[in-house]
Amino acid sequence: MKNGTAAPKKRLLKALAGETQERPPVWFMRQAGRYLPEYKQVRGVAGSFLNLCYNPELAEEVTLQPIRRFGFDAAILFSDILVVPDALGQEVAFKEGEGPVLEPITDLGQLGDLDLGAVKDRLAPVYETVSRLSKSLPEDVTLFGFAGAPWTVATYMVGGRGSPDQGAAKAWAYRAPDEFQQLIDLLVEATVVHLSAQVEQGAEAVQIFDTWAGSLPDLSFRRFALEPMKAITAKLKAKYPDVPVIAFPRGAGPMAETYFRDTGVDALSLDTGMQLRWARERLQSQGCVQGNLDPLLLVAGGEEMRRQATYILEELGGGPFVFNLGHGIVPQTPPDHVAELVELVKNWKA
Repeated sequence: MKNGTAAPKKRLLKALAGETQERPPVWFMRQAGRYLPEYKQVRGVAGSFLNLCYNPELAEEVTLQPIRRFGFDAAILFSDILVVPDALGQEVAFKEGEGPVLEPITDLGQLGDLDLGAVKDRLAPVYETVSRLSKSLPEDVTLFGFAGAPWTVATYMVGGRGSPDQGAAKAWAYRAPDEFQQLIDLLVEATVVHLSAQVEQGAEAVQIFDTWAGSLPDLSFRRFALEPMKAITAKLKAKYPDVPVIAFPRGAGPMAETYFRDTGVDALSLDTGMQLRWARERLQSQGCVQGNLDPLLLVAGGEEMRRQATYILEELGGGPFVFNLGHGIVPQTPPDHVAELVELVKNWKA
């Protein structure tokens, strides 16, 4: 696709370009991680999760592990959405049994302590990982870069950790929306810097994760989820028109139709709760869709996993489609179930 002169050859890129294929490409969110024994071994060597994210040699290794084991059609950079606030200068730590813990940003004055200009230098090890992967992956495997969407990243930055209701960020966004918008605008710019650097080092497509988009009411969803994604996509497309952008607005429900149309993204990743026939009619008619098997079906395995995976293939496989999960692989997933599901998708024919 360089300079728009050639059609994409990789299966994943064909799907993102809107092509229907005899069988869809397959990859899974969090396909590198704690369910794999080989990952646990490397994680032990790294010493901490952030150390692993910032060690190019080890991050490359864990990104490659599921490709070697399962033969996915895409590899996604091993990193985390919270490297962006870390690079901006907010204190970020990952604590065993707690997950991410950040020093909360609770007022406008603290935004002045964040340094957009430092992001690219501070995340140089991440971009080195991308560069290494661009050379070490099999030729038919697509390399994904990624970032968190501004709203989802902001919920962690303001709340200091994950929360079931995103209450701290919502309180600020509802109490003083123009103030909160300044944090969102900063994150739009930081996300563009972060994704652009990944593309420059060899990422062939990018995915943007808005895990908490579905928690926002309509007007706030448009302002803090849809509009930031539209801005990010426009800025990326102006620089890299041939690099596909996938968005994952988890929980968006019917708002996904407007979101897909107005943001300008190339593909939409569907969460587990998305009704497939509606998605086929309202979303796949606009472009490529990705999803959406329940990760807990992958844990359970067996006939029900096969039945529901086949249903997804039958409903969405007749159009541009990437088979994936409705969220990330969970740690208790048996690797044998992953192998079985990948084989099922690869043997399916439209």
